[in-house]
Amino acid sequence: MKLQSTNKPQRLPAGSNKKFIVKASEGGKTKTIRFGDPKMEIRRDNPGARKNFRARHGCDKGGLSKLSAKYWSCRQWRSGSRVES
Repeated sequence: MKLQSTNKPQRLPAGSNKKFIVKASEGGKTKTIRFGDPKMEIRRDNPGARKNFRARHGCDKGGLSKLSAKYWSCRQWRSGSRVES
């Protein structure tokens, strides 16, 4: 799969072992990150599920690097964001 641009998550094809891939860039470093369970649904529109996920993963504590899967997973679970295809 060819990544088009940096810091733009893309959905991986069915059958992959992860759900998303992103070419992350921060401070002159670039890294390819795969994240997300392909068997699970992102229930971001359910306020209870979103609050629980973000609390469980410490998304609001800050200090996350763009070069981590945790950063991108938390980014997908923001309120009002859409899941990029």
